[in-house]
Amino acid sequence: MSTQPASFRRVTIPSIMAAPAEGRRLVMVTACDAPCGRAADVAGVDIVLVGDSLAMVALGHPDTLSVTVDEMVHHTAAVARGAHRALVIGDMPYLSYHTGWRDAVKNAGRFIREGRAQGVKLEGGRKRVDVIKALLDAEIPVMGHVGLTPQSAHLMGGFRVQGREADHARDVFDDALALAGAGVFCVVLEGIPGELATAITAELPVPTIGIGAGAGCDGQVLVFHDLVGWSGPGPSPRFVRRYAELGRVAEEAIISFAGDVRAGRYPAAGETYPTPESVRRWLMARKPGLGREEA
Repeated sequence: MSTQPASFRRVTIPSIMAAPAEGRRLVMVTACDAPCGRAADVAGVDIVLVGDSLAMVALGHPDTLSVTVDEMVHHTAAVARGAHRALVIGDMPYLSYHTGWRDAVKNAGRFIREGRAQGVKLEGGRKRVDVIKALLDAEIPVMGHVGLTPQSAHLMGGFRVQGREADHARDVFDDALALAGAGVFCVVLEGIPGELATAITAELPVPTIGIGAGAGCDGQVLVFHDLVGWSGPGPSPRFVRRYAELGRVAEEAIISFAGDVRAGRYPAAGETYPTPESVRRWLMARKPGLGREEA
């Protein structure tokens, strides 16, 4: 029997699925490396998502479409080394599951075996049902994602709120129901009107986690770099709430370091390793070599 306190027990798929019935609101944040994963873990989040958003916030790409399976698995493994309590989910990148269920199972398996994730997330609705069933047959838990799906941004005309017309709202609703029917343990609802998200949440037998979908979901997710203020200049989506300004703090720290170096204030005596007496004697006795001025 585990001697760990209940608050430090590993979060599991069943505990996530039980959250709505137990009145627990779910908290998910993204992470892209061990320090971010550790910070989220210590903060007590339920799920750490290694999102393909790292393509933009960590790798400098203009969208999420450029990141590869190798890169995502690499970052997932790093996050898993930092997060030991939260559920770690790997985000399957563009074209890693679009070419058939065999490719999907092979790629998702890498997230589990190499990345040490406990499940994967993929985007899309009814057209992903066969892939989801194949992943579940391979014992790989799946988180769904409908609404604004960034990997489909070109088809959607950019990062636009979805479900603003009745026909489109019905499509999002039916997609979410199809994912739940296929066996996902959770559905991310992104960029849809709040009342639509609330209605979907009331119908689904699995939890929903919202991002830009209002307060009626069973939980919420934000990108780590957005919520800590480290996502760079420019406007943020209206749903982003910054809880810190780490980007500014980091810049100020580096400016201070550079100033201390240039002024000769760093390193100080207390930040320098002492020279043993035997080394000092050797230095004094050695024959001087060619100095800088003579070089």
